[in-house]
Parts: sequence; C-alpha cells; structure tokens
Amino acid sequence: MRRLLRSLAGIFALLFAFTAGITAASAHPHVFVTASSELIYAPDGTITGVRHAWVFDDMFSTYALQGIESKTKGVYTREELAPLAQTNVESLKEFAFFTFAKVEGKKQRFNDPVDYYLEKRDAALVLHFTLPFKTPFKAKKMELEIFDPSFFVDFGLEKKDPIKLAGAPATCTMAIQRPSDGAAKAQTMNEDTFMNGENSNYGAMFANKITVDCP
Repeated sequence: MRRLLRSLAGIFALLFAFTAGITAASAHPHVFVTASSELIYAPDGTITGVRHAWVFDDMFSTYALQGIESKTKGVYTREELAPLAQTNVESLKEFAFFTFAKVEGKKQRFNDPVDYYLEKRDAALVLHFTLPFKTPFKAKKMELEIFDPSFFVDFGLEKKDPIKLAGAPATCTMAIQRPSDGAAKAQTMNEDTFMNGENSNYGAMFANKITVDCP
C-alpha cells in the first residue's frame, strides 16, 4: 500500500500526507469518493467513452487544497486548480482510473483522459474527466464497474441519478447494483493485512456495477 501512496500524484499524492499519522494498525478505507458517471453514445449507437464526476470527502479535500494559492480566499477557479487536475489524471492511469468495462467478458481499454478539470463545490473537491474508449463499440450488453481493488479509496454512487446514458438509443435499459458498505468490515482489518497481498483485490467485493442492455 505504500507503493500506492508513492505512486498517486496530485490529489492522490496527498494521501501520503493525509495518512502520515496513521499507524500500521489503522484500517481501510482512508478516502471516500461519491461518484456519478455517464456512458457516452455516438448518434449511431456506438459507445465512445465514460464521463466521470468524483466528489472527494470534505476532510480529504481540505488537505488537497493546502498550499494552492487563489486570488479570492476560499474560492478556486478551474485555472488555479488546473495543474493539480492534470497531475491527478495522469497518475490515475497506473490504476486503470478505477474504471473497468467489459463486453461479453472482454475488457475494453481506455485512452488517456480528456476534458478534465477540478472544481471546488462547497467544502469538497470535484474531479471531472472523460475516458474515451480506445476502440468505440456497439454492444447489446456491457458491464461497467467503479472501484479501487485495494479498497484504499471507497467509491460510492450518488443517491439520485448516479449513472446516465448520454445519447443512448431509446431501447437501452440500465441496472445498477450498489454494494453493501464494506467500510465496517475493512475497519476490522489492519493495514498490514492489505499490504501483504492477500486482500489486494478486496475492493472488488464492493464494486459499483452497472449493466446496460441495448436490444
């Protein structure tokens, strides 16, 4: 897990500072994200990408903003947050952007993020970015999962309209499977348990799963 802390830059690099005082006995997760997403369709029904908006918890957002100057105290423009946004999305590549898509059991790969930016919303930082598929595709059925395999970051979906189908054919339907809260169980497991590899994919048990059917 120390590798994760060293590798994630930008916002995620601040996990090191954020957790510097956490001992080896401390539990997961350390950061909480509330996500909403869109599957993007071209006019011909081709799925071209996934658009994310991730809201970080207030405590972590406060740490992330330390040292960033703004013209107006407490107010941050996109331009002022742009370097942090760029470093953040570049670093997320190593972790597959915590976004996993499959069609008929085959993984679909993404290109680098586009249209990314950070905004300050009340006390929280919100990261916006779009993941274009390397090869856009048509599919009668596809699956999308959002989670951190290590469960260092706990992803939850927005309560209202967390997933949208942008430009999808009218015949498409969607089902959302929200996981049970894994935080309580994770808190009974110390940091060493996650670092030894036995629970390297623990977060998959609590993945947010979206299934789209387009007959």
